[in-house]
Amino acid sequence: MSLSFLNGVFDLPWWGYVLVTLGLTHITIASVTIFLHRHQAHRALELHPIPSHFFRFWLWLTTGMVTKQWAAIHRKHHAKCETADDPHSPQVLGIKKVFWEGAELYRRESSNAETMERYGHGTPDDWIERNVYSRDRLGVSIMLITNLVLFGPVGLAIWAVQMIWIPLFAAGVINGVGHYWGYRNFAAEDASRNIVPWGILIGGEELHNNHHAYASSARLSNKWFEFDIGWAYIRMLEIVGLAKVKKLAPKVQLDLSKAKVDLGTLQAIVTNRYEVVTRFTRAMRATWSGEMDRIKTSPGLDKATVRRWLNLEARALGDQDRARLNEALSKSKVMATVYSMRQDLSGLWQRSAASKEQLVKQLEDWCRRADASGIRPLQEFSRQLRAYA
Repeated sequence: MSLSFLNGVFDLPWWGYVLVTLGLTHITIASVTIFLHRHQAHRALELHPIPSHFFRFWLWLTTGMVTKQWAAIHRKHHAKCETADDPHSPQVLGIKKVFWEGAELYRRESSNAETMERYGHGTPDDWIERNVYSRDRLGVSIMLITNLVLFGPVGLAIWAVQMIWIPLFAAGVINGVGHYWGYRNFAAEDASRNIVPWGILIGGEELHNNHHAYASSARLSNKWFEFDIGWAYIRMLEIVGLAKVKKLAPKVQLDLSKAKVDLGTLQAIVTNRYEVVTRFTRAMRATWSGEMDRIKTSPGLDKATVRRWLNLEARALGDQDRARLNEALSKSKVMATVYSMRQDLSGLWQRSAASKEQLVKQLEDWCRRADASGIRPLQEFSRQLRAYA
């Protein structure tokens, strides 16, 4: 290896530069998902100072992002998800806006002093953060010079890819596509989606619906077929004593011998509420579909649209959509009953003013009404609900 103006320190074949670029950008992705997202924003794990400071240093070089700003904006996204106050909701701003201008939306929100004050607590505030890592242009400039020295002029191309990687995949794909297209394991109260079941390219962040269902979980994979490479790295760090996992998504436990609702049943249902609603939706799918085939709806009101409305909270529908749904429900007593029971079920964990004893009684009443409905899938779901432990 010899230093030259044309080749830099390393003279590699074309595929070597591709591998280097992918390796460098993957380190950046790992830093975002492990340090910024799971450690700083959600406190799902603790990190030893060695990896913690490495991640801060690397993100300063490759993104220029300030930890406090990133954590605050992400926390606000969860607190205000899919509302006008969400910093980057494609449901509000449109998918094109968030995908192509995600980085600009981030920069705009980072200048919001109220957001920083309310949501930026607990992030690094030491001397080096205030005097070095907050100077975003300095870090990326050092990265550019380093790339030029190591790889020559091709280092400029590598640097350009590094600079666009997070704005494209994190700000565009996760914040945009992750709330627009994909599949859902959980009936979260927002539009989050799992883009693909294998979280590799974006460090596990592809499993975005799982994350919104259990935001404080250090592991983003949930089903047996899903893979979260960020979680694999966390486990490696934990094995060598450089990390400690604090929170994971709960696992549903069923005690089929239970026949009566108690406080444990209530707690299990509230803890696994998104799983419960998802199971309810799947259990009622055939019933809804059969009723939709039986009744006649207004022109332009297709089965898919009605099914989507049935799976939403009532407050998520606009006045016009709610009126059209009510028209369809008026033609089917079965569908109206199932829809009402779905709203009452999700209402259990939204009644914050009720005591635990009152909620247990309301859950008992829900199960009795389900048993008396004469709708077999609803009766079977009620029996399963009592088994939550």
